Amino acid sequence: MTQLMDVKQFGKVAVLYGGRSAEREVSLQSGAAVLAALQATGVDACGIDVGADIMQQLCAQPFDRAFIVLHGRGGEDGTIQGLLECAGIPYTGSGVLASALAMDKLRTKQVWHTLGLPTPQHATLSCVEDCERVADELGFPLMVKPSQEGSSIGMAKVHNLNELQQAWHNARTYDDNVLVEQYVSGPEFTIAMLDGEILPPIRLGTDHVFYDYEAKYLSDNTSYQIPCGLEEDKEQELRELTARACTALGVTGWGRADVMQDGRGNFWLLEVNTVPGMTGHSLVPMAAKAAGLDFQQLVLRLLATTVQE
Repeated sequence: MTQLMDVKQFGKVAVLYGGRSAEREVSLQSGAAVLAALQATGVDACGIDVGADIMQQLCAQPFDRAFIVLHGRGGEDGTIQGLLECAGIPYTGSGVLASALAMDKLRTKQVWHTLGLPTPQHATLSCVEDCERVADELGFPLMVKPSQEGSSIGMAKVHNLNELQQAWHNARTYDDNVLVEQYVSGPEFTIAMLDGEILPPIRLGTDHVFYDYEAKYLSDNTSYQIPCGLEEDKEQELRELTARACTALGVTGWGRADVMQDGRGNFWLLEVNTVPGMTGHSLVPMAAKAAGLDFQQLVLRLLATTVQE
């Protein structure tokens, strides 16, 4: 694919990365990898570390399209997508609404619940007094998450009221809206979507309490199982569930769903990331490789989604 695709069609490409979110360091790594891959294929790509002057930078050069590799707020929540819409610059990934919706874990779960898609029971914490009520409603263990953060930032698994209160205090430093959901015990899978195609699922293994930031980006002990080890019918069920989850949110271009499987074999949707990581530890490149796409082919295919038919 790398050799057959005419990269001239892309014109000048702005690779947007960095930003000011809590996931800045990961985005810098992802952006550097994407930029290098595009340039290696002959694409006229320019990297931009997104800051307050992003509009001026985009207007300073005649960019034909943008490759978004901004993780978290400002890049994955519809903000940069809206700016690019106003500037008339085609971009990779989901549009404004889907980006904003998928970034908000609470709203995502509400959509899935409405459509009957399986996702763990949940509640929100707005003050410390809510902790006792939520503990009574959902029981332990629980997962505590800032509603609008990625890369497992601010997340914690808790087993009692004291831990829940401490986790709430920590999570609210990242987001006023704190989500609590029932913990699902069992294997975790991540499934990528590329231009409407569901890539091979990956089963994750970690010696951490859960698949946290360190397990994702720093640990060499995290395992990635491809093929994922499911029976054919269960893997197909997982793929179809991922497709339905992405469609429900309006996700287009690419994305990655995180799913748990309980002891009875049932799958439970956790979230969908609309600008997944592209670092050396990232999962979409692994899934793409299993589907026969190397990293350069992957970034070209993503960029090709910005070309209007």
